[in-house]
Amino acid sequence: MKKLLWIQTAIGVCFTFASCNNSLTISVPAHAGDQKCELMQRAICVVQPTKGNSCRGIVYFEATSKGKVKITAMISGLIPNQKHAIHIHQYGDISDLSGKSAGGHYNPENHPHGLPPEKKRHAGDLGNLEADRHGKTKLLLTVDNISIAGKNAILGRAIVIHAKLDDGGQPTGNAGARIGFGVIGIGKAAG
Repeated sequence: MKKLLWIQTAIGVCFTFASCNNSLTISVPAHAGDQKCELMQRAICVVQPTKGNSCRGIVYFEATSKGKVKITAMISGLIPNQKHAIHIHQYGDISDLSGKSAGGHYNPENHPHGLPPEKKRHAGDLGNLEADRHGKTKLLLTVDNISIAGKNAILGRAIVIHAKLDDGGQPTGNAGARIGFGVIGIGKAAG
């Protein structure tokens, strides 16, 4: 079933959001101008700690000209010299400070759990972060199973960082508690 929702921004531009089968399509009217279309090419997530944890950072998403999404994550407050799972979760609901309100892994195509570069995996399966001796990390990853606002759209969903590594096991990688999370929003245009 297709649902339409109109949202009017402060400058009077209306965006149409059409949701169908866990996918989100965003249409920008022609009068919105090229700058508004550029906004849909970038997304950002500010990661904050769940209750009792210190994980925080920023995750950037950028659509590439080849239909892929480049992900750059800079995270601190991790356990030094340990791997931590990073996933996109179904809902952008961070009201529960344990992180559980974000739901499970984003999986619009009903694939089994897996690690990149496996093709048939949850759209939200991004693999692992590897913390240095200071509990900091930087992840650079390019994927082809999500988009900012088209098929398998990530806008409005959540990034979740877990206490343990994702071992690839079913159904969700045995990654443990949620130690950091944030909502994925529209990113500022480059320039």
